[in-house]
Amino acid sequence: MARRRKRGRPVNGIILLDKPQGLTSNKALQRVKAIFFAQKAGHTGSLDPLATGMLPICFGEATKVSNYLLDANKRYRFTCQLGVVTTTGDAEGEVIERHDVAELDEQAIETVLAQFRGTIEQVPPMYSALKHNGERLYDLARQGIEVDRKSRTVQIHELKLIDFHDTEIELEAYCSKGTYIRTLCEDIGKKIGCGAHVSKLRRLAVGPFQDAGSMVTLEQLETMLEQDREQLNDLLMPIDSALMHWPDVRLNADLSYYLLQGQAVQVPQAPTQGWVRLYNADRDTFLGVGQISDDGKVAPKRLFHT
Repeated sequence: MARRRKRGRPVNGIILLDKPQGLTSNKALQRVKAIFFAQKAGHTGSLDPLATGMLPICFGEATKVSNYLLDANKRYRFTCQLGVVTTTGDAEGEVIERHDVAELDEQAIETVLAQFRGTIEQVPPMYSALKHNGERLYDLARQGIEVDRKSRTVQIHELKLIDFHDTEIELEAYCSKGTYIRTLCEDIGKKIGCGAHVSKLRRLAVGPFQDAGSMVTLEQLETMLEQDREQLNDLLMPIDSALMHWPDVRLNADLSYYLLQGQAVQVPQAPTQGWVRLYNADRDTFLGVGQISDDGKVAPKRLFHT
């Protein structure tokens, strides 16, 4: 039986897509994949259709780092619409409650925000991709079914008041993985006493990707495709750019050889714990990711073939 030929070209690297509003993350991914005519691509953490902003797209071997970006901290800018509660916690849901909003000042808002900084508990929303007995919560929610959800511990490293007027509060949050901004907004609204939902949401940073100015739009990609396809390749960031917040370990030729065979190796002056980036020092090439084992050796965990 003939082996099926992969469609597309081998592309390795990462781009930071500025996802437009109204598009699901998967549809945005498929459009970018088609523009690059790539064999393999994946994104690192969904954004709601309402949301815009940073959606790292990983091509080829870079898809192996997507899980590490899923675990990374993220930064969001969002607007809470006070006095209106919706089924989904954002502007796409149906309005289920309306309340009067008392006049607020900066001190009153800051008093509430202080309660949501640091380690907090969140109950995941029904409109989420989490599963209950094998079914997605959002599928159950669309059937009018609500189930009990266990609270989760998340970290809100920063929560800043950007602006406020009338019934809107604009905030910026730097938070751990698993944080639901819709839930954060709803809980803030409850503390204020009038309820709230997210009317605008933009992701500004994911893990080591902190420069929002590095994002590229679908329109820009489509223009490059029409004018000069080579411009697209110039946009690709190296695979290890997703891991620059980890320390690096440089290996000589001999140690690189054994590590590429799957063996843990003893490296002088290596970190004593945690995850590391692995390089062949002689060729200055990225090999993959490793972890420091209990005996101090560098153990390969994910190797790359570019």
